Amino acid sequence: MGGFFGVASKQCCITDLFYGIDYHSHLGTKRGGIVTVDNNIFFRSIHNIENSYFRTKFGESLGKFKGNMGIGVISDTDAQPIVVNSHLGRFAIVTVAKINNLTELEQECLDKHQQFTELSSGKTNPTELIALMISQGDDFVSGIQNVFKKVKGSCSMLILTNDGIIAARDYYGRTPIVIGKRPDSYALTFDTHSFSNLDYAIDRFVGPGEIIQMDANGYRQLLAPNEKMQICSFLWIYYGYPTSEYEAINVENTRYMLGYEMGKVDDVAADYVSAIPDSGIGMALGYSNGKQIPYRRGIVKYTPTWSRSFMPVHQEMREHVAKMKLIPNTTLLKDKKIVFCDDSIVRGTQLRDNVRKLYAGGAKEVHIRISCPPLIFGCNFLNFSASKTELELITRRVIEELEGDCKKHLDRYMDSSTKEYAKMVEIIRRHIGVDTLRFNTLDVIARSIGLPKERICTHCFDGSSYGASF
Repeated sequence: MGGFFGVASKQCCITDLFYGIDYHSHLGTKRGGIVTVDNNIFFRSIHNIENSYFRTKFGESLGKFKGNMGIGVISDTDAQPIVVNSHLGRFAIVTVAKINNLTELEQECLDKHQQFTELSSGKTNPTELIALMISQGDDFVSGIQNVFKKVKGSCSMLILTNDGIIAARDYYGRTPIVIGKRPDSYALTFDTHSFSNLDYAIDRFVGPGEIIQMDANGYRQLLAPNEKMQICSFLWIYYGYPTSEYEAINVENTRYMLGYEMGKVDDVAADYVSAIPDSGIGMALGYSNGKQIPYRRGIVKYTPTWSRSFMPVHQEMREHVAKMKLIPNTTLLKDKKIVFCDDSIVRGTQLRDNVRKLYAGGAKEVHIRISCPPLIFGCNFLNFSASKTELELITRRVIEELEGDCKKHLDRYMDSSTKEYAKMVEIIRRHIGVDTLRFNTLDVIARSIGLPKERICTHCFDGSSYGASF
């Protein structure tokens, strides 16, 4: 995944920029970068943050950044920002993107005698590719439209020039951009919680495919938004920070409603409800009120050193981190029947290990409730690092076990009313080792978010989505 932040101010911007970017640390753990501009001179720095927090890498070097405008990024993929010089002038760029046809687009640029200089792990840097595609346009708007037209996947971006910041939200709005303002400056963010402590008020949400240009005095629209939108539903379910808003809809409130809707209809007998922290907390609170049973913390995250949401790329280390960061409260678990709420099940490995802890801690019964439907498809539009291939999904492994083919009769396994769905859930329940397992349905997702089904992307649940180009 990843997240970005930009500032156009009437004074030095680096403090706001630094803290605004840092507030996106929950979205990535690979690279962090900052760039500012002053009199057409760009000041850039990129650091590896795989083993250390963003703020520890940049805190001592903030004095090197000059200027009143800047952009930055926390990236779970490539090293960025990229700074280029083209016929459009000098500019810096950060992206939140997934480019499924990168090889094809890379060759197209090479055929036009363009060259790549920034390599990520020996491969073409996706953000540099986007920059080269923009430079193929007659101006920034036509260059960005070139990206929208050709990229299969998604791409939102911030572009820093000597004259201001250009923001372009993904063509179908799969990822967000939000404008904030205060008397002396304007800002752009992926996650709105970054505004609060910097005293920015949300001004408005950039529309899907919309392009705006901003400076310290305000902003103007360069391209109107599209009518169609497919914003990622997983932003509310998992990615988003609890206090953030997307399309003016609060993350924590949505998670609460996901739990409340399930709690109202769940007939399981339990002493209390708890959460698999952190993203299960909002759901568990809602479930508590919907079912009218207490909320208690039967398992707790050790936040002093395991505060980050994302895990290492390597599965062995992911499992070790998952084991170390959650501590069961054996006093609360002993001889109790407990409902535990979690955001999703991807591979099932971490949840299975956590469940073993709960039983070992004395729980009499463990009932797992998941805020979303089963994940049937890998994500084509975001770099959701936990599901790179579909056979990594426990659902697809179960379908292959039942059908001999992980792609067979998928429609039956997406429909919660079918016997195939029930069989799949039962096998997952046995794999995880719990007394009962239930998932929310798509209609509950749409109702809890509060947007029409056709305006949210539910591809990972049902395979549906709009196309990736004009």
